[in-house]
Amino acid sequence: MDLKALLINPWCYDFSAVNLWSRPLGLIKVAEYLSQFNINIRYIDCMDIFKEKMFGTGKYPREIIEKPDILSSIPRYYKRYGHNIEFISKRIEENLPCDFILITSIMTYWYPGIQKIVKIIKSYTKTTPIILGGIYATICREHASTNINADYVFSGSIDDRLIKILSKFNILLDKDKPPKRYYELPLYEKHPFGILMTSKGCPFECSYCASKILSPSFTQYEPYEVIKDIKEMTKRGVIDFAFYDDALLFNSDNHIKIILKELLNENINVRFHCPNGLHARYIDDELAYLMRKNNFKTIRLSLETINDDRNKQTGGKVDVKTFVQAVNTLKKYGFSKEEVGAYLMYGLPGQSLEEVKEGIDFLKSLGIRINLTEFSPIPKTKIWMELKELGIINDNTDPLLTNNSIFYLLFSNYNIEEIEKIKLDVKNYNNNK
Repeated sequence: MDLKALLINPWCYDFSAVNLWSRPLGLIKVAEYLSQFNINIRYIDCMDIFKEKMFGTGKYPREIIEKPDILSSIPRYYKRYGHNIEFISKRIEENLPCDFILITSIMTYWYPGIQKIVKIIKSYTKTTPIILGGIYATICREHASTNINADYVFSGSIDDRLIKILSKFNILLDKDKPPKRYYELPLYEKHPFGILMTSKGCPFECSYCASKILSPSFTQYEPYEVIKDIKEMTKRGVIDFAFYDDALLFNSDNHIKIILKELLNENINVRFHCPNGLHARYIDDELAYLMRKNNFKTIRLSLETINDDRNKQTGGKVDVKTFVQAVNTLKKYGFSKEEVGAYLMYGLPGQSLEEVKEGIDFLKSLGIRINLTEFSPIPKTKIWMELKELGIINDNTDPLLTNNSIFYLLFSNYNIEEIEKIKLDVKNYNNNK
Protein backbone atom coordinates (compact mmCIF):
# COMPACT_ATOMS: atom_id res chain seq x y z
CA MET A 1 0.00 0.00 0.00
CA ASP A 2 1.38 3.40 -1.01
CA LEU A 3 2.29 5.98 1.58
CA LYS A 4 0.54 9.35 1.40
CA ALA A 5 2.49 12.61 1.61
CA LEU A 6 1.04 16.11 1.71
CA LEU A 7 3.29 18.91 0.41
CA ILE A 8 2.34 22.53 1.16
CA ASN A 9 3.57 25.94 0.05
CA PRO A 10 2.19 28.42 2.63
CA TRP A 11 0.86 31.93 2.13
CA CYS A 12 2.97 35.02 1.68
CA TYR A 13 2.41 37.50 4.52
CA ASP A 14 3.83 40.82 3.38
CA PHE A 15 3.19 44.47 2.55
CA SER A 16 3.35 43.81 -1.21
CA ALA A 17 3.67 40.84 -3.56
CA VAL A 18 3.13 40.04 -7.24
CA ASN A 19 3.69 36.86 -9.21
CA LEU A 20 6.69 37.33 -11.48
CA TRP A 21 6.98 33.70 -12.62
CA SER A 22 7.00 32.51 -9.03
CA ARG A 23 6.78 28.85 -8.06
CA PRO A 24 8.11 27.14 -4.90
CA LEU A 25 11.10 25.51 -6.59
CA GLY A 26 12.32 23.79 -3.43
CA LEU A 27 8.97 22.09 -2.82
CA ILE A 28 8.80 21.10 -6.48
CA LYS A 29 12.23 19.46 -6.11
CA VAL A 30 10.89 17.60 -3.07
CA ALA A 31 7.98 16.28 -5.14
CA GLU A 32 10.42 15.13 -7.83
CA TYR A 33 12.52 13.39 -5.17
CA LEU A 34 9.51 11.63 -3.63
CA SER A 35 8.42 10.35 -7.05
CA GLN A 36 11.18 7.70 -6.72
CA PHE A 37 9.16 5.96 -4.01
CA ASN A 38 5.74 4.37 -3.78
CA ILE A 39 4.21 7.55 -2.44
CA ASN A 40 0.90 9.16 -3.29
CA ILE A 41 1.95 12.82 -3.51
CA ARG A 42 -0.67 15.42 -2.62
CA TYR A 43 0.20 19.04 -3.24
CA ILE A 44 -1.25 22.32 -2.03
CA ASP A 45 0.17 25.68 -3.15
CA CYS A 46 -1.51 28.52 -1.27
CA MET A 47 -0.06 30.91 -3.86
CA ASP A 48 -1.38 29.12 -6.95
CA ILE A 49 -3.95 31.76 -7.72
CA PHE A 50 -3.37 35.02 -9.54
CA LYS A 51 -5.00 37.20 -12.15
CA GLU A 52 -2.91 36.42 -15.19
CA LYS A 53 -1.39 39.33 -17.08
CA MET A 54 1.43 39.54 -19.58
CA PHE A 55 3.71 36.53 -20.19
CA GLY A 56 2.19 34.43 -17.40
CA THR A 57 2.78 36.93 -14.59
CA GLY A 58 -0.03 38.29 -12.48
CA LYS A 59 -1.49 39.73 -9.28
CA TYR A 60 -2.36 37.63 -6.26
CA PRO A 61 -5.65 38.09 -4.43
CA ARG A 62 -4.98 39.61 -1.03
CA GLU A 63 -6.62 40.17 2.32
CA ILE A 64 -5.63 42.91 4.74
CA ILE A 65 -4.79 41.37 8.10
CA GLU A 66 -3.61 42.57 11.49
CA LYS A 67 0.05 43.44 11.67
CA PRO A 68 2.28 41.63 14.15
CA ASP A 69 3.04 43.88 17.13
CA ILE A 70 6.64 44.36 16.06
CA LEU A 71 5.42 45.95 12.79
CA SER A 72 2.70 48.11 14.35
CA SER A 73 4.60 51.36 13.69
CA ILE A 74 4.83 50.74 9.93
CA PRO A 75 2.27 52.97 8.16
CA ARG A 76 1.31 50.37 5.54
CA TYR A 77 -1.29 47.63 5.23
CA TYR A 78 -0.12 44.09 6.01
CA LYS A 79 -1.68 41.40 3.83
CA ARG A 80 -2.07 37.70 3.28
CA TYR A 81 -1.58 36.84 -0.41
CA GLY A 82 -2.98 33.78 -2.16
CA HIS A 83 -6.00 31.54 -1.71
CA ASN A 84 -8.42 32.37 1.08
CA ILE A 85 -8.20 30.48 4.36
CA GLU A 86 -11.49 28.63 3.88
CA PHE A 87 -10.35 27.17 0.56
CA ILE A 88 -6.99 26.01 1.90
CA SER A 89 -8.53 24.62 5.11
CA LYS A 90 -10.91 22.54 3.01
CA ARG A 91 -8.06 21.32 0.79
CA ILE A 92 -6.07 20.25 3.83
CA GLU A 93 -9.06 18.43 5.33
CA GLU A 94 -9.70 16.65 2.01
CA ASN A 95 -6.10 15.43 1.86
CA LEU A 96 -6.03 13.97 5.35
CA PRO A 97 -5.27 11.49 6.73
CA CYS A 98 -1.77 11.14 5.34
CA ASP A 99 1.49 9.64 6.57
CA PHE A 100 3.56 12.82 6.71
CA ILE A 101 3.41 16.50 5.79
CA LEU A 102 6.23 18.53 4.24
CA ILE A 103 6.01 22.33 4.34
CA THR A 104 8.33 24.66 2.47
CA SER A 105 9.45 28.17 3.40
CA ILE A 106 10.74 30.95 1.19
CA MET A 107 11.37 34.46 2.49
CA THR A 108 12.50 34.45 6.11
CA TYR A 109 10.01 37.20 6.98
CA TRP A 110 7.05 35.22 5.61
CA TYR A 111 7.09 32.84 8.56
CA PRO A 112 3.66 34.00 9.87
CA GLY A 113 2.16 32.20 6.87
CA ILE A 114 3.85 28.99 8.01
CA GLN A 115 2.56 29.47 11.55
CA LYS A 116 -0.97 29.82 10.19
CA ILE A 117 -0.79 26.74 7.98
CA VAL A 118 0.60 24.61 10.82
CA LYS A 119 -2.17 25.83 13.12
CA ILE A 120 -4.79 24.76 10.57
CA ILE A 121 -3.13 21.35 10.14
CA LYS A 122 -3.02 20.84 13.91
CA SER A 123 -6.76 21.55 14.11
CA TYR A 124 -7.32 18.43 11.99
CA THR A 125 -4.50 16.15 13.13
CA LYS A 126 -2.11 16.27 16.05
CA THR A 127 -0.24 13.05 15.25
CA THR A 128 0.83 13.41 11.61
CA PRO A 129 4.56 14.31 11.44
CA ILE A 130 5.21 17.80 10.05
CA ILE A 131 8.63 18.54 8.55
CA LEU A 132 9.55 22.11 7.65
CA GLY A 133 12.17 22.80 4.98
CA GLY A 134 13.13 25.56 2.58
CA ILE A 135 15.04 28.82 2.73
CA TYR A 136 13.75 30.13 6.07
CA ALA A 137 14.26 26.70 7.65
CA THR A 138 17.85 26.64 6.39
CA ILE A 139 18.91 30.20 7.14
CA CYS A 140 16.97 30.69 10.38
CA ARG A 141 16.85 27.14 11.71
CA GLU A 142 16.94 28.14 15.38
CA HIS A 143 14.16 30.69 14.91
CA ALA A 144 12.09 28.15 12.97
CA SER A 145 12.62 25.47 15.62
CA THR A 146 11.39 27.88 18.29
CA ASN A 147 8.56 29.61 16.45
CA ILE A 148 7.08 26.94 14.17
CA ASN A 149 5.22 23.99 15.69
CA ALA A 150 6.83 21.44 13.37
CA ASP A 151 8.19 18.04 14.36
CA TYR A 152 11.45 18.54 12.47
CA VAL A 153 13.26 21.40 10.72
CA PHE A 154 15.13 20.23 7.62
CA SER A 155 18.04 22.41 6.44
CA GLY A 156 19.49 22.49 2.94
CA SER A 157 18.45 20.93 -0.35
CA ILE A 158 16.41 17.74 -0.47
CA ASP A 159 18.45 14.54 -0.36
CA ASP A 160 18.49 11.09 1.22
CA ARG A 161 18.63 12.60 4.72
CA LEU A 162 14.85 12.68 4.45
CA ILE A 163 14.77 8.86 4.48
CA LYS A 164 16.59 8.80 7.81
CA ILE A 165 14.43 11.55 9.29
CA LEU A 166 11.18 9.81 8.32
CA SER A 167 12.46 6.54 9.78
CA LYS A 168 12.43 8.26 13.19
CA PHE A 169 8.65 8.47 12.75
CA ASN A 170 8.51 4.78 11.71
CA ILE A 171 8.02 5.75 8.08
CA LEU A 172 10.23 3.62 5.83
CA LEU A 173 11.05 4.60 2.25
CA ASP A 174 12.61 2.43 -0.46
CA LYS A 175 13.52 3.75 -3.89
CA ASP A 176 11.95 1.62 -6.58
CA LYS A 177 11.82 3.79 -9.72
CA PRO A 178 13.53 6.74 -11.40
CA PRO A 179 12.36 10.21 -10.36
CA LYS A 180 9.97 12.21 -12.52
CA ARG A 181 10.27 15.83 -13.58
CA TYR A 182 7.80 18.24 -12.01
CA TYR A 183 5.80 18.77 -15.20
CA GLU A 184 5.16 15.01 -15.30
CA LEU A 185 3.59 15.12 -11.85
CA PRO A 186 0.02 16.30 -11.09
CA LEU A 187 1.13 19.30 -9.05
CA TYR A 188 -0.55 22.11 -10.99
CA GLU A 189 -3.71 22.07 -13.08
CA LYS A 190 -2.46 24.90 -15.29
CA HIS A 191 1.00 25.91 -16.44
CA PRO A 192 0.91 29.62 -17.35
CA PHE A 193 4.71 29.46 -17.40
CA GLY A 194 7.51 26.95 -17.04
CA ILE A 195 10.41 27.26 -14.62
CA LEU A 196 13.96 26.43 -15.64
CA MET A 197 16.99 25.83 -13.46
CA THR A 198 20.03 25.12 -15.61
CA SER A 199 22.43 25.24 -12.67
CA LYS A 200 22.55 25.02 -8.90
CA GLY A 201 24.29 27.56 -6.70
CA CYS A 202 26.53 30.41 -7.80
CA PRO A 203 30.29 30.72 -8.47
CA PHE A 204 30.29 34.19 -6.91
CA GLU A 205 29.87 35.31 -3.31
CA CYS A 206 28.15 38.68 -3.12
CA SER A 207 28.05 40.07 0.40
CA TYR A 208 24.24 40.47 0.46
CA CYS A 209 23.36 37.10 -1.12
CA ALA A 210 22.59 33.76 0.57
CA SER A 211 23.23 31.56 -2.46
CA LYS A 212 26.44 30.10 -0.97
CA ILE A 213 24.61 29.27 2.25
CA LEU A 214 21.79 27.50 0.45
CA SER A 215 24.00 25.80 -2.17
CA PRO A 216 27.69 25.85 -1.19
CA SER A 217 28.88 24.42 -4.52
CA PHE A 218 28.13 25.49 -8.09
CA THR A 219 26.99 22.95 -10.68
CA GLN A 220 25.76 23.47 -14.23
CA TYR A 221 23.41 20.83 -15.57
CA GLU A 222 23.84 19.03 -18.87
CA PRO A 223 22.61 21.43 -21.62
CA TYR A 224 20.70 18.71 -23.44
CA GLU A 225 18.75 17.85 -20.29
CA VAL A 226 17.62 21.48 -20.13
CA ILE A 227 16.62 21.35 -23.79
CA LYS A 228 14.64 18.18 -23.12
CA ASP A 229 12.75 19.91 -20.29
CA ILE A 230 11.86 22.83 -22.56
CA LYS A 231 10.66 20.53 -25.34
CA GLU A 232 8.57 18.42 -22.95
CA MET A 233 6.92 21.48 -21.44
CA THR A 234 6.10 22.95 -24.86
CA LYS A 235 4.22 19.70 -25.59
CA ARG A 236 2.08 20.60 -22.58
CA GLY A 237 1.30 24.04 -23.98
CA VAL A 238 3.89 26.12 -22.14
CA ILE A 239 5.03 29.22 -24.05
CA ASP A 240 6.68 31.37 -21.37
CA PHE A 241 9.75 30.13 -19.51
CA ALA A 242 11.52 31.78 -16.58
CA PHE A 243 15.13 31.03 -15.70
CA TYR A 244 15.71 30.71 -11.95
CA ASP A 245 19.53 30.51 -12.15
CA ASP A 246 21.77 32.73 -10.03
CA ALA A 247 24.49 32.70 -12.72
CA LEU A 248 22.78 31.78 -15.99
CA LEU A 249 25.44 33.31 -18.25
CA PHE A 250 28.51 31.92 -16.50
CA ASN A 251 30.66 29.66 -18.72
CA SER A 252 28.32 30.62 -21.56
CA ASP A 253 30.29 28.98 -24.40
CA ASN A 254 29.82 25.58 -22.77
CA HIS A 255 26.36 26.10 -21.36
CA ILE A 256 23.69 28.68 -22.23
CA LYS A 257 24.99 29.23 -25.77
CA ILE A 258 24.76 25.49 -26.45
CA ILE A 259 21.19 25.48 -25.16
CA LEU A 260 20.15 28.48 -27.26
CA LYS A 261 21.84 27.24 -30.44
CA GLU A 262 20.11 23.88 -30.19
CA LEU A 263 16.72 25.53 -29.58
CA LEU A 264 17.25 27.56 -32.75
CA ASN A 265 18.18 24.45 -34.71
CA GLU A 266 15.01 22.72 -33.55
CA ASN A 267 12.88 25.81 -34.30
CA ILE A 268 11.27 25.88 -30.85
CA ASN A 269 9.16 29.03 -30.66
CA VAL A 270 8.75 30.11 -27.04
CA ARG A 271 9.46 33.16 -24.86
CA PHE A 272 12.14 33.44 -22.21
CA HIS A 273 12.34 35.61 -19.10
CA CYS A 274 15.23 36.32 -16.73
CA PRO A 275 13.76 37.80 -13.53
CA ASN A 276 17.01 37.09 -11.65
CA GLY A 277 19.75 39.61 -12.32
CA LEU A 278 22.12 38.59 -15.14
CA HIS A 279 25.87 39.22 -15.04
CA ALA A 280 26.42 41.96 -17.60
CA ARG A 281 30.10 41.06 -18.03
CA TYR A 282 29.17 37.89 -19.96
CA ILE A 283 27.00 39.54 -22.59
CA ASP A 284 28.83 39.54 -25.93
CA ASP A 285 27.65 39.80 -29.53
CA GLU A 286 27.03 36.08 -29.97
CA LEU A 287 25.04 35.77 -26.77
CA ALA A 288 22.95 38.89 -27.49
CA TYR A 289 22.21 37.53 -30.98
CA LEU A 290 21.16 34.13 -29.59
CA MET A 291 18.98 35.74 -26.93
CA ARG A 292 17.26 37.87 -29.53
CA LYS A 293 16.68 34.97 -31.91
CA ASN A 294 15.31 32.87 -29.05
CA ASN A 295 12.74 35.50 -28.10
CA PHE A 296 14.02 36.70 -24.71
CA LYS A 297 11.34 39.12 -23.54
CA THR A 298 12.51 39.96 -20.02
CA ILE A 299 16.17 40.69 -19.36
CA ARG A 300 17.17 42.02 -15.96
CA LEU A 301 20.80 43.01 -15.44
CA SER A 302 22.49 43.26 -12.05
CA LEU A 303 23.91 46.73 -11.51
CA GLU A 304 23.03 47.24 -7.82
CA THR A 305 24.87 50.60 -7.62
CA ILE A 306 26.69 53.03 -9.90
CA ASN A 307 29.47 53.31 -7.30
CA ASP A 308 32.25 51.02 -8.57
CA ASP A 309 33.98 50.95 -5.19
CA ARG A 310 30.79 49.77 -3.48
CA ASN A 311 30.28 47.18 -6.22
CA LYS A 312 33.74 45.80 -5.49
CA GLN A 313 32.93 45.65 -1.79
CA THR A 314 29.67 43.76 -2.34
CA GLY A 315 31.00 41.23 -4.84
CA GLY A 316 32.37 42.93 -7.93
CA LYS A 317 29.67 41.74 -10.30
CA VAL A 318 30.22 44.55 -12.78
CA ASP A 319 31.67 48.02 -13.24
CA VAL A 320 29.99 50.91 -15.00
CA LYS A 321 32.07 50.64 -18.18
CA THR A 322 31.30 46.93 -18.62
CA PHE A 323 27.63 47.53 -17.86
CA VAL A 324 27.37 50.19 -20.59
CA GLN A 325 29.01 47.83 -23.08
CA ALA A 326 26.49 45.10 -22.24
CA VAL A 327 23.49 47.42 -22.65
CA ASN A 328 24.81 48.75 -25.96
CA THR A 329 25.35 45.20 -27.21
CA LEU A 330 21.78 44.23 -26.34
CA LYS A 331 20.45 47.36 -28.05
CA LYS A 332 22.56 46.57 -31.11
CA TYR A 333 20.53 43.39 -31.55
CA GLY A 334 17.19 45.11 -31.19
CA PHE A 335 16.31 44.82 -27.51
CA SER A 336 14.04 47.62 -26.30
CA LYS A 337 13.49 49.51 -23.06
CA GLU A 338 10.51 47.26 -22.33
CA GLU A 339 12.71 44.18 -22.54
CA VAL A 340 15.90 45.30 -20.78
CA GLY A 341 16.05 46.55 -17.22
CA ALA A 342 18.55 46.83 -14.40
CA TYR A 343 18.32 46.20 -10.68
CA LEU A 344 19.37 49.25 -8.69
CA MET A 345 19.57 48.89 -4.93
CA TYR A 346 18.88 51.45 -2.27
CA GLY A 347 19.36 51.16 1.47
CA LEU A 348 22.79 49.51 1.32
CA PRO A 349 24.91 50.30 4.40
CA GLY A 350 26.55 53.69 3.90
CA GLN A 351 24.69 54.36 0.65
CA SER A 352 23.40 57.92 0.26
CA LEU A 353 20.26 58.93 -1.60
CA GLU A 354 22.47 60.98 -3.91
CA GLU A 355 24.18 57.78 -5.00
CA VAL A 356 20.77 56.24 -5.73
CA LYS A 357 19.69 59.30 -7.74
CA GLU A 358 22.93 59.19 -9.74
CA GLY A 359 22.22 55.55 -10.54
CA ILE A 360 18.72 56.43 -11.72
CA ASP A 361 20.02 59.22 -13.96
CA PHE A 362 22.63 56.85 -15.34
CA LEU A 363 20.06 54.20 -16.26
CA LYS A 364 17.78 56.83 -17.77
CA SER A 365 20.66 57.93 -19.99
CA LEU A 366 20.97 54.34 -21.24
CA GLY A 367 17.26 54.15 -22.01
CA ILE A 368 16.46 50.94 -20.12
CA ARG A 369 13.95 50.08 -17.41
CA ILE A 370 14.85 50.78 -13.80
CA ASN A 371 14.04 48.10 -11.23
CA LEU A 372 14.47 49.75 -7.85
CA THR A 373 15.27 47.13 -5.22
CA GLU A 374 15.20 47.69 -1.48
CA PHE A 375 18.16 46.19 0.35
CA SER A 376 17.42 43.92 3.26
CA PRO A 377 19.96 41.78 5.10
CA ILE A 378 19.84 37.99 5.09
CA PRO A 379 21.13 36.17 8.19
CA LYS A 380 24.60 34.59 7.91
CA THR A 381 25.63 36.63 4.85
CA LYS A 382 28.75 38.82 4.91
CA ILE A 383 26.74 42.02 5.01
CA TRP A 384 24.70 40.64 7.93
CA MET A 385 27.93 40.18 9.86
CA GLU A 386 28.98 43.76 9.03
CA LEU A 387 25.66 45.12 10.30
CA LYS A 388 26.05 43.05 13.46
CA GLU A 389 29.44 44.63 14.11
CA LEU A 390 27.85 48.05 13.68
CA GLY A 391 25.19 47.14 16.24
CA ILE A 392 22.34 47.67 13.77
CA ILE A 393 21.08 44.10 14.01
CA ASN A 394 21.92 40.95 15.95
CA ASP A 395 21.24 37.23 15.70
CA ASN A 396 18.05 37.69 17.72
CA THR A 397 16.61 40.28 15.33
CA ASP A 398 13.12 39.15 14.34
CA PRO A 399 13.11 38.14 10.64
CA LEU A 400 10.00 40.31 10.24
CA LEU A 401 12.23 43.38 10.59
CA THR A 402 14.37 42.29 7.63
CA ASN A 403 11.47 42.59 5.19
CA ASN A 404 12.80 44.49 2.19
CA SER A 405 9.69 46.69 2.15
CA ILE A 406 10.47 48.14 5.56
CA PHE A 407 14.14 47.58 6.48
CA TYR A 408 15.22 50.86 4.91
CA LEU A 409 12.39 52.66 6.74
CA LEU A 410 13.74 51.44 10.06
CA PHE A 411 17.49 51.56 9.58
CA SER A 412 18.61 53.70 6.62
CA ASN A 413 17.87 57.19 8.00
CA TYR A 414 16.58 58.18 4.58
CA ASN A 415 14.07 60.98 4.20
CA ILE A 416 10.92 58.98 3.51
CA GLU A 417 9.26 61.74 1.47
CA GLU A 418 12.36 61.89 -0.71
CA ILE A 419 12.25 58.10 -1.22
CA GLU A 420 8.61 58.29 -2.29
CA LYS A 421 9.47 61.02 -4.81
CA ILE A 422 12.24 58.84 -6.22
CA LYS A 423 9.90 55.86 -6.53
CA LEU A 424 7.28 57.96 -8.31
CA ASP A 425 9.88 59.39 -10.67
CA VAL A 426 11.08 55.89 -11.59
CA LYS A 427 7.51 54.66 -12.05
CA ASN A 428 6.70 57.54 -14.40
CA TYR A 429 9.92 56.96 -16.35
CA ASN A 430 9.23 53.23 -16.75
CA ASN A 431 5.66 53.89 -17.89
CA ASN A 432 6.79 56.42 -20.48
CA LYS A 433 7.29 54.33 -23.59
